Amino acid sequence: MTIDFYYTWGSAPCRSVYLCAKALGVELNLKKTDLMAGDHMKPEFLKINYQHRVPTIADNGFVLWESRAIMVYLVEKYGKDDFLFPKDPQARARVMEKICFDLGDLYQNFAVYYYPTIFAKAPLRPESFKRMVQSVDFLEKGLEGQVYAAGNQLTIADFALVATIATYDGFKFDFSKYPNITRWYEMCKKIIVGYEINQKGAAEFADNYYGRIPK
Repeated sequence: MTIDFYYTWGSAPCRSVYLCAKALGVELNLKKTDLMAGDHMKPEFLKINYQHRVPTIADNGFVLWESRAIMVYLVEKYGKDDFLFPKDPQARARVMEKICFDLGDLYQNFAVYYYPTIFAKAPLRPESFKRMVQSVDFLEKGLEGQVYAAGNQLTIADFALVATIATYDGFKFDFSKYPNITRWYEMCKKIIVGYEINQKGAAEFADNYYGRIPK
């Protein structure tokens, strides 16, 4: 049984789910969803996801969206152990802390800074850029003394954060002053199964939209 996966590679959350599935050996039935063409607003998609968002999965009748919830579900149902999402309360809480940081801070501040300009031609706001930089500063501090994002083992937090950081990278964010992020980012590129999709998707997103940003 494969899982239907509604996605667009330009989306960092979609790429994080893909990386999680690859790590688990879960087969995905890829259903590309072109947001610019309005695929997410078609009646057949709205029937399964009234919030019309990607990523969305359909697993034998069970439909779920929101990438971090999807990753937790995949590990809980299909993981052979708890390596990617530990059962120890403190270790699990640390993973949750990091994926919430990605959702509400790192990824969110990238979107707040860039998306109004990309999609609505609004002027860039310097105060939003400062918040984005602050998020990167926080990630740098959080990686201090850590091998991975949430400790000394690979977890779903790494999938979420590396998808976002690859997007920052595609938009030419300067990581030269961030040695912890640089070390972790390069390590992720080497060890995460199927990582090339993440880099390719982030590059395609940047190719499509970075040129719209006033320089």
